Amino acid sequence: MPSNLMIGERCFDWGQRTYLMGILNVTPDSFSDGGEFNTASAALAQAQALVAAGADIIDVGGQSTRPGAKQITLAAELDRVLSVLQVLRPKISVPISVDTTRASVAKAAVEAGADIVNDISGGTFDLDMLSTVANLNVPIVIMHIRGNPQTMQQQTDYQNLMAEIYSFLAEQITAATAAGIAQDKIIIDPGIGFAKTYEQNLEIFRCLQLLKPLKCPILIGASRKSFIGRILNQPDPKARVWGTAAACCAAIFNGADILRVHDVQQMRDVSLVADALFRATARLDF
Repeated sequence: MPSNLMIGERCFDWGQRTYLMGILNVTPDSFSDGGEFNTASAALAQAQALVAAGADIIDVGGQSTRPGAKQITLAAELDRVLSVLQVLRPKISVPISVDTTRASVAKAAVEAGADIVNDISGGTFDLDMLSTVANLNVPIVIMHIRGNPQTMQQQTDYQNLMAEIYSFLAEQITAATAAGIAQDKIIIDPGIGFAKTYEQNLEIFRCLQLLKPLKCPILIGASRKSFIGRILNQPDPKARVWGTAAACCAAIFNGADILRVHDVQQMRDVSLVADALFRATARLDF
């Protein structure tokens, strides 16, 4: 099992239970909730609601990474993220993550109170990211992707999906530790929906255990995503809560440690029951 990790003032004891990362998109164009929380007051109210519902981490993102999303300017991303962090940090007790691929945003966000960096590129979009995170001495989420949000859905031609995800993550773990990030501060994410077809997304769930030899906690971000919409024939992302629940349960049973979700209250119920079924040591009381 991966080592326990202190994030902010909280200890994450991997394997004992599932942790929930609540999504807080402060963007006008995210696929599910764009424009809902892109003012400081709305973001604070949502963050407080997520914490009250059971979120263990709040993940703040100022740049949409949905398929086809265009890159915004550095100044725009900094403004979105920092204006929210300045309001959140004094009011939010749980660790705050910044969802960014830019080293300068990561640095400014951590200096403003963020506790963890969540990089969908795994440190590949900005070559200063890994050394910056090492200097900041905070954990990082390394995710698998091919291409970028504009091109990723044209780059799904894998010879061996899980082997290639494993290889990418292993390379980036090596690069991260070489840059000075401690192994126990690295979390991995196979990148559901990022350069993956419908069938490939399902394969990741079935084969998630293959990533365990990397000895890092595994984060899964399946919440409300299009593969769930396809299964349910449901075009409205907000109407995919039950489908998300099934995906989250499957992720827990196959080795996920953190679930990145929109619907924290519902997924807390899912994780509590799944943890009781899957993680608790069996007792034979005759």
